[in-house]
Amino acid sequence: MTSQTELIAPLESGWQRALAGESAHFQNVRDELTRRRDAGEQVLPAPELVLRGFRQPFEAVKVLILGQDPYPTPGHAIGMSFAVDPEVRPLPRSLGNIFTELESDLGIPRSPHGDLSDWAAQGVLLLNRVLTVTAGAPASHRGIGWEQITEAALSALVHRGTPLVSILWGADARKLAPLLDRGEHTAVLTSPHPSPLSARRGFFGSRPFSQANEALSRLGAEPVDWRLNPAEQAEQAG
Repeated sequence: MTSQTELIAPLESGWQRALAGESAHFQNVRDELTRRRDAGEQVLPAPELVLRGFRQPFEAVKVLILGQDPYPTPGHAIGMSFAVDPEVRPLPRSLGNIFTELESDLGIPRSPHGDLSDWAAQGVLLLNRVLTVTAGAPASHRGIGWEQITEAALSALVHRGTPLVSILWGADARKLAPLLDRGEHTAVLTSPHPSPLSARRGFFGSRPFSQANEALSRLGAEPVDWRLNPAEQAEQAG
């Protein structure tokens, strides 16, 4: 049997407190992942990356970008919605469309890499509703218990009472708008998903990055610098 510590890395202390009531769901997910791995399935992302988002400081989160499932392509899923490791080429098409909209919205040149750690370091939580997937099988881990855990996480974020701007892309994410739009300290931005199947149906032109910063300012929080490798980009601009 694969141990729980091998399957799921420890949570940051704030998240441990926020998700203390979800131990039964974590156990159910752990058992199901063990069963699938023992049956020979390649579960993505790597075990130490599954709860990567919950290693960010709970109290520091001010923007949520909610995805659906990890990328099902081996080497792509890294525990942060939409992001990939710096060396991954070509970029996933959804991420490429996000960069296209970022350039259109704020004039920020497209990044050659898909590492979104600079966003995470500023309090942007890149979270999927479902945190694992079987390689080559999109949406294969829906219904195994992740949804209850991630919805509890979102509820905990809202109930802090501090500024939270949620960016919800796609119909699945938009279903959680009522959970996230809960008072004067929250703002919710919605649009179609950046997938090639829907990006031209309203994602392009939605200006999520500038709108998020405007909302943060209204809520009394610092805007996000959406550049990746900002020092390098500033030097190039100069």
